[in-house]
Amino acid sequence: MSSTLVMESIIKRNNVKVIGNGDQVILFAHGFGCDQNAWKFVINAFTDDYKVVLFDYTGSGRSDILQYNAVKYSKLDGYTQDILDICEALELKDIVFVGHSVSSIIGILAAIQHPKYFSKLVLIGPSPRYLNAENYTGGFEQQDLEGLFEFMESNYLGWSSAMAPVIIGNSDRPELGEFLTSSFCSTNPDVARDFARVTFMSDNRADLSKLTVSSLTLQCSDDILAPLTVGEYVHLHTPGNKFVQLAATGHCPHISEPEETISAIRSYIQQN
Repeated sequence: MSSTLVMESIIKRNNVKVIGNGDQVILFAHGFGCDQNAWKFVINAFTDDYKVVLFDYTGSGRSDILQYNAVKYSKLDGYTQDILDICEALELKDIVFVGHSVSSIIGILAAIQHPKYFSKLVLIGPSPRYLNAENYTGGFEQQDLEGLFEFMESNYLGWSSAMAPVIIGNSDRPELGEFLTSSFCSTNPDVARDFARVTFMSDNRADLSKLTVSSLTLQCSDDILAPLTVGEYVHLHTPGNKFVQLAATGHCPHISEPEETISAIRSYIQQN
């Protein structure tokens, strides 16, 4: 297959969109259960000054579901390859990578493999391990996650309706939970269950020290999925990492508090 056809295949597979007017590229990577639409409240703040790249992981959003392979995506490496393929197809280098939740770790893995593609990483609500372990508080016990997976298996739509408002927090603004519920419900249930299992069962603590690209951890307040102890762990174990605790509560500040999130990202990427 020619290089042009390969590029076109990747663009189609991941529903890649490129917008904006600047020279510096910002690539936004969505979290579990979402797609590129999750960034709708923040991207307009960057398109005047930056070239913005949006995409859907294979199996998510409007990606080519026919190219989803359960074996390939049974590890975060499969999603990491999506990122690297997009960077290669668009001939990107020295980009700013903004990843939410599990995409923070996926971005770290990609930057470890090919640091030339990246100049800075912005990690929103990162967690290298969700399970508690000796001398480590991830926030969940094994039985918690098994219960979550069983709920997803038996009633995915019910799980989506119950969990999305909890994840996003901000119970006084139910429309935010409805936005995330809609995203969860539009995701293929089989893919969502696969993605949930690889997200919540992965342990990437040992990878943090391998990162050579500068990064920022954006830590939400009162985050049920990535509590403060986890954000502090990422900061302490990742070379060249800066830490900012947001006033935003919940796990999705780019949805619940876009202005604060925009300000934090812009402040960081404008630093030399």
